[in-house]
Amino acid sequence: MQDSADGAMAAVAGPCASIPADRMAFVRQVLDRVGDKWSMLIIAVVEDGPLRYTDLQRRIPGISQRMLTRTLQQLQQDGLITRTAYAEVPPRVEYALAPLGRGLHEIVLRLIGWAADHHDEIRAHHDSLEGRTGSPPGS
Repeated sequence: MQDSADGAMAAVAGPCASIPADRMAFVRQVLDRVGDKWSMLIIAVVEDGPLRYTDLQRRIPGISQRMLTRTLQQLQQDGLITRTAYAEVPPRVEYALAPLGRGLHEIVLRLIGWAADHHDEIRAHHDSLEGRTGSPPGS
């Protein structure tokens, strides 16, 4: 490995080798955000055009208002979605994929599809591990 100016180590081989060490922390932050379950689901459902907040809530079962609001703000901050507020009574706000988010959309759909396609197999692995250890995986 190679030292960078800030003392961080750069990867010698593999996918991380092409990322300068001084950018790695930011790349990890972006991956953490776009790899978050709620971010992926939001990116997946806004494909059909602008959606209002309540439409997003209906299309993503289990997401709380707080988490939806927070995730939308983060995705907007990263330039992955847009937020358009209309000066109407009552106020109307719509969310849509930004050009940067469109590039991520197909990847997210493939990941969600893979998880759905392999649900039974993954569940069986969890169940077999839980049976051997007496506790759920990850505990």
